[in-house]
Amino acid sequence: MMSAATKNPKGWYSRGYLPHLDAPNLLQFVTFRLADALPRHAVERMYAELKPDDPERLRRIERYLDAGNGACWLNRPEVADIVESTLLHGDGEQYRMIGWVIMPNHVHLLAETMTGFPLPILVQAWKSVSARRINQLLERAGAVWARDYFDRYIRDERHWLAVIQYIDNNPVKAGLAGRPEDWPHGSARFHIRKGAAPTASVLGTADASVGVGAKRR
Repeated sequence: MMSAATKNPKGWYSRGYLPHLDAPNLLQFVTFRLADALPRHAVERMYAELKPDDPERLRRIERYLDAGNGACWLNRPEVADIVESTLLHGDGEQYRMIGWVIMPNHVHLLAETMTGFPLPILVQAWKSVSARRINQLLERAGAVWARDYFDRYIRDERHWLAVIQYIDNNPVKAGLAGRPEDWPHGSARFHIRKGAAPTASVLGTADASVGVGAKRR
């Protein structure tokens, strides 16, 4: 189990072309994608052409992702179930999962980080655990997720509401559902109907064999 004594927040850092903010007690909007959803050279070109604070960066990437490029394994219910249960396993103990949507080739989520569980380690765990299970299901080997991810911290209540709306409406905007709550692998189907963001205990989908503390292979 990871602890604050062994994992200190990095603050702002970069792995070459994607800036990240790692700090506890932040609301973070995170996007990660399948390995074949967006070519690396396309990301690098966008980051070379646009300034770091230009919102057009994320908008351009979202247009690529919503076009449905790649194998789109997450469109298979059994694969999306794996990702959803992995995301919700540590909810309330290692982070607070506020909203999420699993699209055919990418995932959006809004989570509150907690002390002792840095965002980079959380994302790595979500990706590594789900990748192992997806490869087992599909009887394949090799990369499932793209190496990096995108994150933006929530600045204020207006930004928070905009991100929740974006997550909920992504399947509608992409032409995959008529209403947010109709999409089977997103938090909208719970908090739109019930009026509150769900947790793993509400859904009852957490798999006790996976989580941030699970052994990586």
